[in-house]
Amino acid sequence: MKDFDGLVAVVTGGASGIGAATAAQLRDRGAKVAVLDSSYAVLDIAAMEVPCDVADTESARTAIGTVANACGSIDIVINNAGIGASGDVSANADEEWHRVLSVNVIGIARITRAALPFLLQSSHAAIVNTCSVLANVGVPQRALYSASKGAVQSLTLAMAADFVRQGIRVNGVTPGTADTPWVRRLLDQAPDAQAAAAALRARQPMGRLVTPEEVAFAIAYLASPLSGSTTGTMLAVDGGMDGVRLA
Repeated sequence: MKDFDGLVAVVTGGASGIGAATAAQLRDRGAKVAVLDSSYAVLDIAAMEVPCDVADTESARTAIGTVANACGSIDIVINNAGIGASGDVSANADEEWHRVLSVNVIGIARITRAALPFLLQSSHAAIVNTCSVLANVGVPQRALYSASKGAVQSLTLAMAADFVRQGIRVNGVTPGTADTPWVRRLLDQAPDAQAAAAALRARQPMGRLVTPEEVAFAIAYLASPLSGSTTGTMLAVDGGMDGVRLA
């Protein structure tokens, strides 16, 4: 399938995990892909690499400008960059709250704001934001991260309403716990890594972690011109964590 032929896609946080899988999926389906990230140590796909810190307005503006100048247009923006946080509501200082919200939430606004003039010129404009099942499900020790992803979900729906009559579709994915480098680092820090991994698998009804490629397929579905009537949708890729009860 080459449903992205002739389209230019930007993927933030695209150097690893879900972002890298998404960049590869879009590339394989015909898109010209630009990966925006602060590090490319593990990037192993054929894509344009553009340094970008989504927590910095000028960096976001420069990165988007670089892509537009090199490719001539921008049709698709995948706002995937994000960072994690652990602990209850008392565990993180104000500075950490500001840092996580700046990357996970305001970073979407910075990138979208910079890309908007180009998206408005596209006949297949689409934005997909990476949210999380934790926007809808409370789990222990994820207060700050959950708050940021709840904001991403609300922001996604607001953006969909703002831009629907301007021809820009906006959707989001809500992954469950995915087998990504960040999750592996989290497990490495646990007192009993095997027990922690088993607990993460068990809380998803399918009994395993989500793969980055599964989330990437969902993102590609939402971004594809073939999904031209889909906007304001949050697509769950969570192993049934939000909607399925086994007992």
